[in-house]
Parts: sequence; structure tokens; C-alpha cells
Amino acid sequence: MNPIAAWHEEHVYFNQLLSLLRRQVDVFHRGEQPNYELMQDIIAYLREYSDRFHHPREDVAFARLAEHCPDLDLVLARLMQEHRVIAHAGEKLLEQLRAIEGGAVVPRAELEAAAATYLVYYSNHIVTEEEDVVTRAAKALTEDDWEAVRVAVPAGRDPLFGGDPQERYRELRRQIALEA
Repeated sequence: MNPIAAWHEEHVYFNQLLSLLRRQVDVFHRGEQPNYELMQDIIAYLREYSDRFHHPREDVAFARLAEHCPDLDLVLARLMQEHRVIAHAGEKLLEQLRAIEGGAVVPRAELEAAAATYLVYYSNHIVTEEEDVVTRAAKALTEDDWEAVRVAVPAGRDPLFGGDPQERYRELRRQIALEA
């Protein structure tokens, strides 16, 4: 698959997960019982796959793109910084969800703020990449640039959207199918 198509496809997958997470947060906001395990699986997947493979590949592509398109330098620097913010926000939210599952009382406002931070940052991040970066990368990056991306961060096995999902993510995959 061409790298731009793969990049976009992963964004589509991540948006599906963020939408599913948003619906669970809405359940929580209404005072009902969300599926905490499902929420944890969504964030765990995004931390495990996106933060380990997708974002590091983007960082290499962004560095290469900045060489070709200096006018994007600030946008690309901000996006790379957002990768760190998203990872941190995801870890904080995951810790809170695990604490709740373990019986801890986490103030509603704290969980909602952590979830909103994660969802807003991640969603806006994807929009910016799709609107401002992906098209420019398709035009500006060379085969050598894409090869540099490929070798810098070898593709990892996708434990959710890949051909053989990990057992842990089977319920999440089923929920995604139900939403489609």
C-alpha cells in the first residue's frame, strides 16, 4: 500500500476509535455506567500502536517534509509536540480508568477533563494532518524520503485492525463492526 493511503487509512481507524470513546464518555457524562474495559482497550491500542509506530513514522516524515516545505515548519513542529501531549494525555486517562476499575473513586470532573483533553487533542491533530500535511507530503516527499520513514520505524503488527487481532482487542473489534 502506498504510504499516503496507509497514513490516511490509519487516521480513519483512529477516528473510529475516538468516536467510540467519545460515546462512552457521553454515557459517563449522563451519569450512566460506561464500558470502562472498552475505554481502556481503545486507549491502550492507541498507546500501543499509534504512539509506538504511527506517530514515530509521522515524525520522520514531518522532518523530511520540513526540508521540502519550510513554510510548514511551524505546523510540523506543533504536530510533533502534539504527539507527546497525546501520549501523555492518553496515559493519564488510562491510569484513571484503571483506577476506577480497581475500585478507586475518581472525581467525575477529573475523568471528564482527562477524556476531553485526549479527545480534543487527538481529533484536532488528525484534522490538521489531513487538511494541512498529508496532501503536501504526497506531492513533496520522494521515494527516498518514504524509504527513510520505512527504515526508521519498521511497521509493527496492528493488533486491532490487522488480519489477526489480538485476543485482547476482539471485543473492541466487534464494537467497531457494530458501529459501522
